[in-house]
Amino acid sequence: MKSIAISGSVRQNVGKRDAKELRYEGKIPAVLYGGKEQTHLAVSAADLKSVLYTADVVFVELDIDGKKTRAIVQDAQFHPLTDLVTHVDFLELFDDKQVSVNIPIKLTGDSPGVKMGGKLVQKLRGLRVKALPNNLPQEIEVPMESLEVGKSYRVRQVTLENAKVLNNADDTIVSVVMSRALRQAEQEAAKAAKGAKK
Repeated sequence: MKSIAISGSVRQNVGKRDAKELRYEGKIPAVLYGGKEQTHLAVSAADLKSVLYTADVVFVELDIDGKKTRAIVQDAQFHPLTDLVTHVDFLELFDDKQVSVNIPIKLTGDSPGVKMGGKLVQKLRGLRVKALPNNLPQEIEVPMESLEVGKSYRVRQVTLENAKVLNNADDTIVSVVMSRALRQAEQEAAKAAKGAKK
């Protein structure tokens, strides 16, 4: 799992005006929870880019006024117009405490159905996984080699060591459907075969 170090400072005043001033200085108000008590802090907006604008799950090594804590981003709020980050929730991690995290899906290999002209439809880009922090996978690989036209790969087919997938077992992750071109080609082939029989 990737780790990124971010330093922050404890916020003395917690309020809208204070938050506005922080953003003006290029800092983002944040909260760290999951431990004994919540900590309100401010972190640099620039430091957050590599954590928020990635599909990867990233551990954050938070240094708050010299006190180090391992965490993950549990939630981030963005401005509706500018899309800039306005607030971040960090969840403190403990080696013996399970957490639920969205893990990205990576499709591997080639689908024979796609090679035949089928259309690949990916319904899920990530899965919710519960595990101890050190057992969280970086990504979940979904093999494509068995996907013929009309076949799907479902959540229940995912097997993880020391981790549990929380999504509905029947949910489809990816499927190969008949494309319009392939359907047309099949209809034309059927017509030609009928014509040849006459």
